[in-house]
Amino acid sequence: MSSSVAVVGSMEEVPAAVAAWLEESRLSKQGVVWPALDGLDWTGAGLALESRPVREDDPVGVTGCICAIAETGTLMCASAPDTPSATSLLPETHVAVVPASRIVPGMEEAWAMARAQWGSRLPRAINFISGPSRTGDIEMSIVLGAHGPYRVHIVVVSEI
Repeated sequence: MSSSVAVVGSMEEVPAAVAAWLEESRLSKQGVVWPALDGLDWTGAGLALESRPVREDDPVGVTGCICAIAETGTLMCASAPDTPSATSLLPETHVAVVPASRIVPGMEEAWAMARAQWGSRLPRAINFISGPSRTGDIEMSIVLGAHGPYRVHIVVVSEI
C-alpha cells in the first residue's frame, strides 16, 4: 500500500523512531499530534509537534488508530475530539502509531474492536486509511497525495 513501517519496543521509543524516519526521508520535523499522544517526548527527539487543531500548512500529522487490519494493510481511525480526522488527512505526511496488540486479522475483527471500545455509540466518522492518497484520474497515471497525504509511515509498538 506504499506505506513504510518501523517497529519499536515501547511507546517511549516512538518519538525517536519518528524523528529518525523524518530525518532519513528529509522531511519536516514540525506538525501536529493527537492529544492522546501529546505526553510523549517529541521535543526531546528534536520534533516540533503540537497538540492542537491541524492547520493547512502543517507538514506532518501524528495519530494513533483504533486498529490496523493485517489482511489489507489498512488503518481504522475514529473521529472524536481527542482523535481528530484532519490530523491524518490534511498534512502531506501522516505518521500512525499502532500498538501491536491492536493489529487484527480482518475487517470483522476491526469492527468488533471498535464496538468493544464504543458500544453502540460509535463515533460520527470512521476512516479507513490504506496508504497514501492516490488517484488514477489524471491521464490514467497514479498520482499520490491527490486527496490526502503523499506518504504514510506506521510505527508499530510491540509492547505497551
